[in-house]
Amino acid sequence: MGQPNQTSSVTPLRAMSCAVSFAVLGGLFLSQAAAFAQSASPQPANSRSAASQDNRAANNAASAAGFDDETGDTAPAANGTTANADDTQQRPAIPDAQAGDDITGSILDEDIRRLNTREAPLDETLPRRRAAESASKEETPGIPIGTFVLRPSVTQSINTETTKDGNTTQRRAFLETDAAATLTSDWGRHQLTVTSEGAWQKNVSGEGEEQPSFKINSDLRLDLPDDTTAHLIAGYNFYREDTDDPDAITNAAQQSDVQEFSAGASVQRDFGILRGTTALALTRSIYSDAKLSNGTTVSLSDRNQTTGTLRGRVGYELSPALIPFIEANIGRTVYDETQDSAGYERSGHSYGAKAGVEVDLGEKLKGEVGVGYEMADFEDSRLSSIDTATLDASLLWSPIRGTDVDLDLQTSIQPSTTAGESGYVSHALTTTVTHQLRDNLVGTMIGGVIWRDYPTDSTINDELVYTAATGLTWNINRYLDLTSTLGYELTTRKEGTDSQQWRAGVGLKLKR
Repeated sequence: MGQPNQTSSVTPLRAMSCAVSFAVLGGLFLSQAAAFAQSASPQPANSRSAASQDNRAANNAASAAGFDDETGDTAPAANGTTANADDTQQRPAIPDAQAGDDITGSILDEDIRRLNTREAPLDETLPRRRAAESASKEETPGIPIGTFVLRPSVTQSINTETTKDGNTTQRRAFLETDAAATLTSDWGRHQLTVTSEGAWQKNVSGEGEEQPSFKINSDLRLDLPDDTTAHLIAGYNFYREDTDDPDAITNAAQQSDVQEFSAGASVQRDFGILRGTTALALTRSIYSDAKLSNGTTVSLSDRNQTTGTLRGRVGYELSPALIPFIEANIGRTVYDETQDSAGYERSGHSYGAKAGVEVDLGEKLKGEVGVGYEMADFEDSRLSSIDTATLDASLLWSPIRGTDVDLDLQTSIQPSTTAGESGYVSHALTTTVTHQLRDNLVGTMIGGVIWRDYPTDSTINDELVYTAATGLTWNINRYLDLTSTLGYELTTRKEGTDSQQWRAGVGLKLKR
């Protein structure tokens, strides 16, 4: 009988071993194929990440086959997958923005993603503060009067003055009251401005002549169509003639009181780049009697006169800041009396022309400069004509903030009333510097010189007058100022004695 086939007990185990081996090899093959497919996709190249993914795939396959990793480095993740600890530590962290982009597909605003968003600083939430205005330049509110605003001021001061003329010296202490006012219209179109100022003096000790003065001027600006502006002006000026004036009466106890009435009109129009101006001015001068030391009076009515001047100017606008111009004027002077007390006919004509430039650079520099020629002749053939080259300038310059320099240079022909003298040429230069020392303290310095140039055939020698003054103004508040002044004047002559004058004072200014 045949013997039955005997199978070894190892055969089933070998079969199972082969099956398991094939399963492991298949899992490894599938994992390699998945890794190759992932590396071929458009992902960021990272060898360490790819290696870790291969290891995870292999481990997953081994786990599925029932094998555990002998290293023990795998740990269950929160989502139930396994993670490698070394790979977790060495792999770079994904930025928040990149993670957000992977999730939402768009870049979100940083303030939206942040929970603690930025708060605006306190000074950004509040309105900006306006720069504090200087107390010295702050304008008073004024007094409303209908459609006008009146800004008056009164200054009361006590002063001392010393005058020396040759060997004669006079000293006096006096009270001075200065009053000023500005009346300005508040209209939508056109404007009327009226300015006035006056001074009254009263001697309290010593000897010396009092010097009262008063003047008022008005300017009505009319804004007409076609870039046309008209001005109507009128004024009145009262003053007492200075003892050092060439026409003053020698050794008079009180010099003549002079009254000047003025009126005029001007029209200015722009013609594109051209600017034309025409102006007419009239001036009436009246002289009172002078009082001598012995009580008698001297009549000066032969000096009363009326002067009319017609002026024309054409400017070419290179730019709004630079306008060259040419100007011409003609005038006529008529005295009330055909002949003066010495028998001279002083009525006559005047002519002038100049060329210059207007400058307007805003707050830094503003004004005009001109050079020209001027002549005056008289009806009396015994009086020689006077002619001169002229240099005129009126500039306001601000080199630094808080400092203003006002420069004024004028050349003019001044007629004389001395017998046989036709007059002289006056060259006057005045410079005023105003500096803001502190917010409520302003210093002022004034310097000037006047050259009285007489003709070569004149019997009177040339004179030079030097002036210097300084002052301080302390703004106690908007309505009250404390002022102080110190001044000096020197008159030199080629022949004759020189004269000097010192003046100092302190006062209070009330303004509204």
